[in-house]
Amino acid sequence: MASLPPRAHSLIGAAMTARQQGRTADEHRLLDEALQAAPDHPQILNARGMRALADDDLDFALRCFAGAAAADPGQPVLWINQATVHRARGADDAEHDSLARALSIDRLNFTAHLRMTELHQRRGDMIAAATGWSGVVQMAAAMPDRPPAIEDALARGRAFLAEHTAALGRQIDTALAGSASRRMAACVDHMLGRRAIYTNQCTGLHFPFLPADEFFDRALFPWFGDLEARVPAIRAEALALVADGIPAIRPYVRMDSGTPHNRWTALDNNLDWSACFLWEYGVRNDEVCERCPETAAALASVPQTDIPGKAPTAFFSILRPHAHIPAHTGVTNTRTIVHLPLVVPEDCRFRVGGETRAWREGEAFGFDDTIEHEAWNDSDHARIVLIFDVWNPHLTVAEQAMLKDVFRITGQGGVAP
Repeated sequence: MASLPPRAHSLIGAAMTARQQGRTADEHRLLDEALQAAPDHPQILNARGMRALADDDLDFALRCFAGAAAADPGQPVLWINQATVHRARGADDAEHDSLARALSIDRLNFTAHLRMTELHQRRGDMIAAATGWSGVVQMAAAMPDRPPAIEDALARGRAFLAEHTAALGRQIDTALAGSASRRMAACVDHMLGRRAIYTNQCTGLHFPFLPADEFFDRALFPWFGDLEARVPAIRAEALALVADGIPAIRPYVRMDSGTPHNRWTALDNNLDWSACFLWEYGVRNDEVCERCPETAAALASVPQTDIPGKAPTAFFSILRPHAHIPAHTGVTNTRTIVHLPLVVPEDCRFRVGGETRAWREGEAFGFDDTIEHEAWNDSDHARIVLIFDVWNPHLTVAEQAMLKDVFRITGQGGVAP
């Protein structure tokens, strides 16, 4: 940009002072004198255009801004100012062209992005508006010490995107009309930001290429029906143990002395979450099994894992009223954890990854416990579930046999909360 002649420079400075002091007539006079002194200078033309815009003299403002841009075409603000006039006149196409020119000079110009996005929204081009608002929100959120105008743009962008996503979700839900598979529903929910996709987090052995499914398809466990038929007898045995308060019922979480504070500290040696083991790390609890012959027989009839010193594990899990088991992951994805709900008050729920379910008494399910999961009992009564592990149904029999050798040699496996 060419430097201002001394007189024009002085006049521009005085005009800005007059503007700040609200002396509009003086500002007019001084700007006009500056324009006479340097009629083609972009700084003076832009300043005079801003005064005309404030006066709602749109035609003169546009001539000033266009003249300034012709003299200094590489300044995005001069094109944005023209777009402002076009917006005031309702000339959408001209506004679009001016903003596009500004963005061609500076692709990261926030004001140009914001104005273009607002234009798309006004014209009803919601896909372009959503793309624009996504960029505006990303840019605004990264700005430190945001002024009120930027905060306003950020809030408007987030509100638009939330409503746009909700509207898309309603359209997709209507189009699919309940016919979507569980996987398809999860795909749509993730695309719309309604849920996250969780991966396996194994603290022990991770078997690659197994499906990272949160809840396994019930069809993979054809023996569930026979197991569920035994629920009345199993429930009666569990309730009898709880009523008798036998010593075998103990806190599930028992950390070694000196363990640093962690997610389990609140449950350490706490009966809010207690367990009564029938099998623990491959060792049968004869006393409990003898007291619960129907449960022991049910466990003997299912394909439990069999790894000496490590599996099977089976226990009655008792969660007291208003207790919470924090989010955590297990040891290895080579196994499936099975829940057989026995006593389930209202307001109990269980989350695996992005899906939360309510336990249903007598209805078994299997899940991959190396995907983050947690549990709540928000009721005033205890919740009791029989929990045990079986092989991951996607493993072949040969792989199961080889894994037993691997676990035996390496000492991996075992059970985590």
